[in-house]
Amino acid sequence: MRHLDALLAFFVATAVAALLTPLAGRLARRVGAMAEPGEGGLAGEKTPQLGGLAIFAAALLAAAIWMPEGKDATVTRAILGGAAAITLVGALDDIFELKPLVKLSGQIGAALIAVVVGNVKVVDLTIPFLGTPQFAHWLGAVLTVIWLVGIMNAVNFIDGVDGLAAGLVAIDGVAFTIIAFELKGPNSTPAGILAAVTAGAALGFLFHNFNPASIFMGDSGANLLGYLIGVVTVQGTLKTNAAIALVAPLVILAVPFLDTGFVVAKRLKYGRKPWSKDASHFHHRMARIGFSQRKTVLYMYAWTALLAGFAVAERVVPWHRHGHYHVGWAILMVAVGLVALAGSVYVVYVLEIFKFKRLRAQDLRRAEPTTSEHQIEVRVQREVETGEFETVG
Repeated sequence: MRHLDALLAFFVATAVAALLTPLAGRLARRVGAMAEPGEGGLAGEKTPQLGGLAIFAAALLAAAIWMPEGKDATVTRAILGGAAAITLVGALDDIFELKPLVKLSGQIGAALIAVVVGNVKVVDLTIPFLGTPQFAHWLGAVLTVIWLVGIMNAVNFIDGVDGLAAGLVAIDGVAFTIIAFELKGPNSTPAGILAAVTAGAALGFLFHNFNPASIFMGDSGANLLGYLIGVVTVQGTLKTNAAIALVAPLVILAVPFLDTGFVVAKRLKYGRKPWSKDASHFHHRMARIGFSQRKTVLYMYAWTALLAGFAVAERVVPWHRHGHYHVGWAILMVAVGLVALAGSVYVVYVLEIFKFKRLRAQDLRRAEPTTSEHQIEVRVQREVETGEFETVG
């Protein structure tokens, strides 16, 4: 029955988001919430934002119908209250462009609603080979707020090309739905349903956001999806005692985590603000090696699906039960893991670093035939590291 509830919630959220997204676009045009070309993304023309309002409405309706009531009603209300808060902050940013500190304060405030009112926090965590450390309630609350804010920003950072953030969250949401129900923890049903709702709302919006996008989700949508998927990870995996509790979120969310980590580290290394805009994200770098927006997004979908599939397989494939290993299943898991790893290496190194270096060096040789090979190599390496590119030709 709980699986059916999740499935129904998914389809309702998908339908509602798909129906309401055009209305959100009209509202965005009316209030001036328009994204300009080149503002940290790959948009070619002015595009309405505020798609997050449609995502929120879809999630709110589906959650109100299928999320648990009774003794869990306070938790549900707190989660949805935090969702409303971050959607509002994001919408204001889409319209007025809030200062970074104001946006960060809004993210923290939304996270605090879930953590303090809804008790969405981790007080112990199962870490493979290290046991289950216990946290004081105040420390667990602080760590959970940091975790939620981090995921909000990770999803927000990767939302720079048509359909990317919505598609990744839809894939991740499905994976978290399966894992939450498989773990059978105290919060499995609400977490599984919330994951399904999140995936459905993202998918419904994606019908209008896939390239060529007629609307962007804006900060209202990116922060909301990050918040919801973050709450799912806490309630559905981190609060359980399973060995996969920490591993699953890190693997499933590896793409936005890696993108954010690389970009922030690079900005800090070269003295730039972490929230500044540049062209260092995965999608920017893939565009520079000649990938279209659609091809870039499909590669990122495939990468995410590989990692999510590995995390799900780790849980559902009976390769290790009650201290015993099943050789055949274990071999299958190793094979799946190697495929996921190979896919990650291919996308990160072969495509966006190795191929970019080769193509960029060719461009420089044609434009500046008198430049030495060493100078070209140094320039290409510097451009890869800094994300700043000189015009040639």
